Amino acid sequence: MKIKQILTCSLLAAVLLTVVQNTSATTINFFDGNELGFVNYGIPASGAARVTYVNTMIGLNLGGSTVVTISGIDNTVTRSLNNFGPLAEAVLGTQTTYGSDVSSVNIDLGTGGFLYLLAKYDGPNYGSEVWYVGGMSGIITIPGSADNGKYGISGTALFTGKKVPDAGSTALMLGAALTGLSFVSRRFKK
Repeated sequence: MKIKQILTCSLLAAVLLTVVQNTSATTINFFDGNELGFVNYGIPASGAARVTYVNTMIGLNLGGSTVVTISGIDNTVTRSLNNFGPLAEAVLGTQTTYGSDVSSVNIDLGTGGFLYLLAKYDGPNYGSEVWYVGGMSGIITIPGSADNGKYGISGTALFTGKKVPDAGSTALMLGAALTGLSFVSRRFKK
């Protein structure tokens, strides 16, 4: 009878631990290990402009910066020193707009699949923070304001990435193409 009770208690403890782990949110912050970079000012904040900012950031060297001009407005895009390895080109997923001051914002990444998160702070007055969220899932929490509460969050955007074939797939496709070309050239020589 004791073994049955021990097993029941162990199973209950495992279930409770799983529930507690799944209900807690991961917090990411400015200048942490997840920061991909910053866009000053991040306007316009349209979906297409946001894609341009993130993809420009991805293309920069660590710690590098450049100016991106959209609709006549100069925006300085700066890459953090965090190295995430090769990064896929950003594809816009979902966007959310916020209209009130909040201390923090919960973002649901679902089962994962998102690579980048952009948070726009205070319209044209501050900028956009970009984080790398690849490999994360569930709820994450980000700051609801920047610069000690001076600039409130105005919107977020989540991005997936374009699939880039790995080196093995590229070699396989090249081999198949060359085989096809040799077959075609033999057919025409006859």
